[in-house]
Amino acid sequence: MHIGLIAGIGPAATDFYYRGLIDRHAAAGIPLDLTMAHADVREMSRNLVAGNPTRQAEIFAGLVQRMKGAGAEAAVITSMGGHFCVKELTAISPLPVLNAIPAVDAALAKRGLRKIGILGTRAVMESHLYGGIPSVEVVPTEALDRVHDTYVAMATIGHVTEAQRQVFFEEGRRLRARGAEAIMLGGTDLFLAFAGHDPGFPVIDCADIHVDAIFATSAR
Repeated sequence: MHIGLIAGIGPAATDFYYRGLIDRHAAAGIPLDLTMAHADVREMSRNLVAGNPTRQAEIFAGLVQRMKGAGAEAAVITSMGGHFCVKELTAISPLPVLNAIPAVDAALAKRGLRKIGILGTRAVMESHLYGGIPSVEVVPTEALDRVHDTYVAMATIGHVTEAQRQVFFEEGRRLRARGAEAIMLGGTDLFLAFAGHDPGFPVIDCADIHVDAIFATSAR
């Protein structure tokens, strides 16, 4: 299947999805057929903060139309934050949208988790991944503003500082202390902070689950 990636939201997240799909297809000996269209992470952030999913869905739909013209058969939003408009996009998209949220909920249920914490944008943390993970109880993140601002700063430039890493690790430990069995990385770019590091608690990466689901679909 020819996959269309809405990319650029942010640059590190695009790299994560692209490399992940390359690696999975190569390991399976299956050719990867893929087209990307660039979205502006700053524009998306403005619409997210303004609570304007309809406008962002219209922007994404225009990019999906371009990818459809290039032969894509399904579209992907390469950002958990970008899923704030996935319902609106699905309603108007020229192609089927491979939604991350049902895949994440299924993965959480399969692992038998009962209570988790979430790190990511304010919208993802407050909405519990847009209300899409009913299989688990979510421990509220108390440092919402600090985690959100740190995440956005990191995602916008595609690079993490040690101080930013410690913000995520400290809040993850607090969530664990308050009963979370694992911490869900609800922001795609969080791999920048966690890859190759032991935070001292179990981690579930939403983006990795999404890439697995995309591969399973594209390999059919």
